[in-house]
Amino acid sequence: MRGGTYRSRPAASRENGRGASRAGPRLKDALQSWGARHLQTFFYALGQMWRRPAAALMTAAVIGIALALPTGLHVGLKNVQHVLAGWDGATQLSLFLTADTDEPAANNLRKRLEAQPGIASVDYISRENALVEFRRLSGFGEALDALEENPLPAVLVVRPALSHNSPNQVETLLEELRALPSVELAQLDMQWVKRLFALMEIGQRGVWVLAGLLSLAVLLVVGNTIRLSIQNRRDEIVVTKLIGGTDAFIRRPFLYTGFWYGLFGAVIAAVLVQASLGILSGPVRDLANLYNSGFRLDALDAATAGLLLLSGTALGLVGSWFAVGRHLRDIEPT
Repeated sequence: MRGGTYRSRPAASRENGRGASRAGPRLKDALQSWGARHLQTFFYALGQMWRRPAAALMTAAVIGIALALPTGLHVGLKNVQHVLAGWDGATQLSLFLTADTDEPAANNLRKRLEAQPGIASVDYISRENALVEFRRLSGFGEALDALEENPLPAVLVVRPALSHNSPNQVETLLEELRALPSVELAQLDMQWVKRLFALMEIGQRGVWVLAGLLSLAVLLVVGNTIRLSIQNRRDEIVVTKLIGGTDAFIRRPFLYTGFWYGLFGAVIAAVLVQASLGILSGPVRDLANLYNSGFRLDALDAATAGLLLLSGTALGLVGSWFAVGRHLRDIEPT
């Protein structure tokens, strides 16, 4: 028995080895066959759409318009943020110094503030320069000549860094500067800054709300298109089920059809957004030149375009999945 057992182990090992060696090619062949079937169905769905180019183009155009609206608003909002971020006057604090602060002390304070984190730049306006500017802007030149001494204080104009430009950060900086011993008055129109950021927040939320609503519209458009395609091929589906076709096999071409609709719709949306930016770039450039600004509209960047394509194909797949899952169950051989 011991000898027989000893001899049977190599035989069993050889059998297991041959089984494992055969399992590898079988698995590879199965994966290749699975990939070939999916690839065939992938292009079959594209061919079905190519046979009805007008209907396919109209459906893809509707999807493209629905995707282009939130994408265009998103790109426009990014351009507005770029304009506001580059506007130095958007947020600045005016520090009116005390009357006993001379020019060397004011310059030392300016250097200390410029070295402080969160502050981009500090400009010093002397009492004499402040009087000259007030005389030029106010029109009270003769009245100012009657004054025996200059009543205006020296001013430090502080501009926060862009990374510290939110209303809460600016208000905290204002309180810190107000507590300096050389500062008599620190002034900032916080209401204007808060309104600006509130409007930008409303715009961002509005883009997301619109994107959600139009995404639902894309799902409905794709779902209705797939539903009509299923009804048109009802007899073919019945015959396929009679000969043993599974629901997964029947579902596959409709899913790829939804994929193609979503992809083509996203491409049309990208073209529409880019064309709109091209139409608007000229007037925007002319308006910026009137304000001596070099601002130019930013085009659709690669990240936004990639997200648009991904979102379009995902919506096409999801819409077709729900449509096929709902209507395929209603078709059974009788």
